[in-house]
Amino acid sequence: MEGNADLGAAPSDLATSKHTAKRDAFSELLSPKPRQPKHARQSLAKDIQKKTHGPRDALGAYIAKPEAYPPNVVVYHNDDFVVIHDLFPKSTLHLLLLPRDATKTLVHPVEAFDDLEFLAKVKEEAKKVCALAAGELRRKYGKYSLHDREREEALDADPPPETLPAGRDWGKDIMCGIHAHPSMTHLHVHIISVDRCSDRLKHRKHYNSFSTPFFIDIDDFPLATDDPRRDPDRQGYLRRNFICWRCGRDFGNQFTHLKKHLEEEFNEWKRL
Repeated sequence: MEGNADLGAAPSDLATSKHTAKRDAFSELLSPKPRQPKHARQSLAKDIQKKTHGPRDALGAYIAKPEAYPPNVVVYHNDDFVVIHDLFPKSTLHLLLLPRDATKTLVHPVEAFDDLEFLAKVKEEAKKVCALAAGELRRKYGKYSLHDREREEALDADPPPETLPAGRDWGKDIMCGIHAHPSMTHLHVHIISVDRCSDRLKHRKHYNSFSTPFFIDIDDFPLATDDPRRDPDRQGYLRRNFICWRCGRDFGNQFTHLKKHLEEEFNEWKRL
């Protein structure tokens, strides 16, 4: 296994260093790293584009040489997959799982996932990344969560209990899937928190691509031959009204009002 940590490390907990509970190298892959300033992220994006044929091909650079990027960009990589932080995240947590199979990486995901053996392999890796993402949500927001309060108190105990309370199921707050019409050339799977709270979420396409059937859950594959999501343009998913992902409120075409509402929903969501 290549990358930033041994994913087969002994089981443990995602608590911060002040806690004496056991820790897990897999969970710590997403622990805080020195954050790149905005100008550095912009420079990275331009550098990737120079090495490829254009912005749509930018993911190819990570697939070809993941070891060239710092741990706050590439989370981990192995012979079959690369996991990166999305350079333009549309939620507070947004990862991309990039298969490295040369026979599939330039194939549309709907077609690629008709190969059941390949699909099973992607689902297995995606499950690992989703667990990693859920652990990161707990690290970031567990201290605010009512359902995690007992667990947080147990972590602060001295000594901590042998068995921690289960706490909130953060895995339910992770979406995993693909876009019916991907914006990038190389096959990629989104692992993204449900909140859609990000300064990078700037217009209708950004929101509706994650909030309508345009986003296809990985567990829905393989798609039936008559599944309407195979023809997203005809369905007009991206042209639909803005519907809040959490409360279902219809904002019509009022994106500015939606954005303000999403911040309010985010603050409520993390306190559940």
